[in-house]
Amino acid sequence: MARRAPGKLFVAGEYAVMEPGHPAILVAVDRHVHVTVSAAEGADTVVVSDLRPGEVRLRRQAGRPAPDAGAPGAGGLRHVLSAIDVVGALLAERGTDVPPIRVSISSGLHRNGTKLGLGSSGAVTVATVDAVAAYCGLELSPGARFRLAMLATARIEAGSSGGDLAAGVWGGWIEYRAPDRAAVLDLVRRRGVEETLRAPWPGFAVRPLPPPRGLTLEVAWTGRPVRTASLTGRLGRRGWQGSTAQGSFLARSDSCVGAAVRALGQGDDQALLRQVGDARRLLAALDDEVGLGIFTPRLTALCDAAEAVGGAAKPSGAGGGDCGIALLDATAEAEVSLLREKWTAAGLLPVPISITSTKGSTE
Repeated sequence: MARRAPGKLFVAGEYAVMEPGHPAILVAVDRHVHVTVSAAEGADTVVVSDLRPGEVRLRRQAGRPAPDAGAPGAGGLRHVLSAIDVVGALLAERGTDVPPIRVSISSGLHRNGTKLGLGSSGAVTVATVDAVAAYCGLELSPGARFRLAMLATARIEAGSSGGDLAAGVWGGWIEYRAPDRAAVLDLVRRRGVEETLRAPWPGFAVRPLPPPRGLTLEVAWTGRPVRTASLTGRLGRRGWQGSTAQGSFLARSDSCVGAAVRALGQGDDQALLRQVGDARRLLAALDDEVGLGIFTPRLTALCDAAEAVGGAAKPSGAGGGDCGIALLDATAEAEVSLLREKWTAAGLLPVPISITSTKGSTE
């Protein structure tokens, strides 16, 4: 049973989307994580990945799959293990279990084993939930797939917004609002997975958006991978949570995202470019105020180069490295070519990427 899930890029709303109910715009990209599930020999579940040598064998411990103590590379598979576990919890409530399986993973969201900042952990979680569930005979709606993936993620990273999961499930351009993860985790502890899948999730919303009519999305990688939690976690340590500054930032971000959503709905590409530029300035102001390190010299060069050729650009996601995006007139071939040259000269790697739907998620 093979499934895949795409990576993602943030267009606007990162950092604000970490708070329940605050919107962000994301796109799903045509680079995927592929997960294949087949029968395993013996009683153990086996996980293999093209990002690590060898295999990790899982045994049931306290009713949950766990690697052998000291298994090399097992820590890098925690999203996979959590995804298998949450599907197993749902099956257990229905009186059955995940049989011994072999889970094979390959990633198109890395370059020479290094992540590009396209949401690889979210994509592997979505694809693993989908593939394991399908192998076990569960037909999941998009909403159930997202919710299981969100439960799997929140168990190990309660601060994760889940935007990468939503992009991986619904594809294309989306507006996304994160659920209250603490409330959801409390609900699943009290009432189980099955009932949590059916219950309302406070704050959560997702809807598709029309793509820009005449803009092209250009992407460049800084060459420096960043763990999102390492930056977002600094906000809580610096007195940000509940502060007046946070309230002001959230209001400005919500206004920017709302205006960008309206621009997409009206087919107003110029208005969208203005909002992407505003999103860059919002992140820069946050960086200046809190000192997170969102903007590196390469990300600043990425944005400046795009604006110099008439586009709009910003870091995508938490910043500090990973990727940045630019939107330009799709017919301006000379400007697009010049932008790629400028990026290369600044030490950035242009990454050929297109927006994708998830209609082809079954392989």
